[in-house]
Amino acid sequence: MKPKVYFVEDTDIDPALIDTDALFVLESLRNAGHTAYLVGGSVRDLLTKRVPKDFDISTSALPEEIKKIFQRRCILIGRRFRLAHVRFGPKIFEVSTFRSGENADDLIVHDNEWGTPEEDVLRRDFTINGLFYDSSNHSVIDFVGGWDDIHKGVLKTIGMPEVRFRQDPVRILRLIKFQARFGFKIDQETKNAVAPCIEEIRKSSQARILEEILRMLESGAAEPFFRLLAEHNILNILFPSLTRFIHTPVGKEVFHYLSVVDKLYKHKGKNTLDRAVLSSCLVYTLLEQELDMQYLSKKRMPHLGEITILTSELVKRILTEMFTHFPRRISAMMIAIIVGQYRLTPLSGKRTHHERMFRHKDFELALIFFKLRALVNEKLVDTYSTIRNHYREHLHHGGHRQHHHNHPHGRRRKH
Repeated sequence: MKPKVYFVEDTDIDPALIDTDALFVLESLRNAGHTAYLVGGSVRDLLTKRVPKDFDISTSALPEEIKKIFQRRCILIGRRFRLAHVRFGPKIFEVSTFRSGENADDLIVHDNEWGTPEEDVLRRDFTINGLFYDSSNHSVIDFVGGWDDIHKGVLKTIGMPEVRFRQDPVRILRLIKFQARFGFKIDQETKNAVAPCIEEIRKSSQARILEEILRMLESGAAEPFFRLLAEHNILNILFPSLTRFIHTPVGKEVFHYLSVVDKLYKHKGKNTLDRAVLSSCLVYTLLEQELDMQYLSKKRMPHLGEITILTSELVKRILTEMFTHFPRRISAMMIAIIVGQYRLTPLSGKRTHHERMFRHKDFELALIFFKLRALVNEKLVDTYSTIRNHYREHLHHGGHRQHHHNHPHGRRRKH
């Protein structure tokens, strides 16, 4: 099949947005006699005027040849799917050899069949991710109609949608992800294939699904993503308890928390919130309702021990229904963050002794979540400001020498 080729005057790609080290990798591969292109998400982002987070490269060079060119900068990873990682300081460029055959991730065992650029593209998920960029002549190479789909704002699978979703059901989540992030419409044939394949999601790797969800919480499009999951009846497979709660009168508050998280992302231009803080947004409102039903409506005031037990039960119920291997670090910190809210704003309304709270190792994350609460409910703004100022004074006067532990953010993954 002959591809369509669009040159720089057509592409309106701004070459200044392309990482100079990525250009160096492409040039080095070409100088060694190989074909090499930018591929996938970076080309899509350049065409939609976004700064790419990652620059993946596809080449005719075999993994060992890539290693020979970049030597100590390069490590080869994976047995089933051989890839090269080329490092420049903290940056890593993923360089893969053109492949043939269907790539269905979990379902295919041998995946090192080398192929042509066209065969490589036909294995990708959506047309918007199926474009190559040739930096030698500033052209975009399109075998699958991705150019038109990006400009029309359409999401379409490469190949038969139902076949593609059954081969790898995580593609359904990726479809919803791109709909949330770009506001694109789903092509009718692709849309029709979603419902018959939804149950297949249960067969997918839990770790891969969870990673897609955690990345979307960090993406600046968490609120539309979770709304779309609910609309497509996918949320019910992933988080049945949360889905039931969202359909109650107070359940919409979950979306309010997610929209606040998205606003913070857009304000900062990147995600700076720990995954435990982000995941707490899915549980906190439901806990408030449970405390009200089990205690407050019966004129009982729960103590912190009871709140801790109920929080643990809810975290377990909401997050581990589908994800039996939900990371313990995140769930343990979520419990500390959520229970910490009842130290910061006790249900009894009594003033609390802040100094003791400040020494708690998870206090900083609890305070960050309190900031989200104040952004959702402006009645809390004054209390938040007071506690935050006391905490800053406490650190200024040497309190941090006794206890100050900054938690690392959840590991950064590719978007």
